[in-house]
Amino acid sequence: MRIAIIGCGLIGTKRAAAAKPHDIVIVCDKDKSRADALARQTGASTVEDWREAVKADVDAVIVATTHDQLASIALGAVEANRHVLVEKPAGCNVDEVRQIADAAKKRGRVVKVGFNHRFHPSFQKARELVDRGALGPLLFIRARYGHGGRIGMEDEWRCQPKLSGGGEAIDQGSHLFDLSRWFLGDLTVHYAAAPTFFWKIPVDDNCFVALRTKSGQMAWLHASWTEWKNIFSFEIAGRDGKLAIDGLGGSYGVERLTYYHMLPQMGLPETTNWEYPLQDLSWTAEFADFATAIERGRNPCGDIYDAIANLEIVKQIYVSSRS
Repeated sequence: MRIAIIGCGLIGTKRAAAAKPHDIVIVCDKDKSRADALARQTGASTVEDWREAVKADVDAVIVATTHDQLASIALGAVEANRHVLVEKPAGCNVDEVRQIADAAKKRGRVVKVGFNHRFHPSFQKARELVDRGALGPLLFIRARYGHGGRIGMEDEWRCQPKLSGGGEAIDQGSHLFDLSRWFLGDLTVHYAAAPTFFWKIPVDDNCFVALRTKSGQMAWLHASWTEWKNIFSFEIAGRDGKLAIDGLGGSYGVERLTYYHMLPQMGLPETTNWEYPLQDLSWTAEFADFATAIERGRNPCGDIYDAIANLEIVKQIYVSSRS
């Protein structure tokens, strides 16, 4: 495919690397120096206006901007008959993301949302184990995801509600909500609190949420910008066993999956471990899924409707926490 990338920061650069061997032909960023840097890496040409990028001779557009620009650019790309990979959460609110879904359905375009955590090897293995019934019926999910921020974080776009649409709930929380939905199905907010404990910012720096399915399964989640040691922990409990995923590589620690199989006599479970110490290939695997979805005319894993459901949860959290 011929690809345009809009947004040439850290994530746009990761997406460009993951898109090989496809051709990155155009890159665009408000910061010309960032666009020029990515152009040098990819051999692409640069444009200053995203509208030029989506109307160029490309098959697909990757949108990796701040949250406030995601939906309008993704919608413009779909209306130009391009397939789109847009970073999560795909927009700041449900209404603007629904417009993308409507346009994609009308034009028969594939829209993939950047839920790359689904493509970590530990989660791919966990999905395999759950699908083959290794845990029995699922009972609940318990998860934590967080980092401690950095000096100057108060001035970053993620802490400005007009640019971000919220704080930690819409940021790292979105990954926890999406992963929980991937295993349990549709969820609604049973309890939510989104306080600001430490950072002097107008958005939440912590999010505590209990989500529930119609049948009563629960997901108890905590996303935090006040974890002074980065953490990722995701547990899936079933009638017959449990899966524990810890670490995502890098500062989050080596990625590991542990399967605890409950024995008939109960007591200590039978334990199996997998460890994934190599580089993070989730971005590459996610782009491969996007490309395959386009080729075969199927929905990608983590589509625009998943983003709508995710933002419905975010909306419920902020309404609930304010009340």
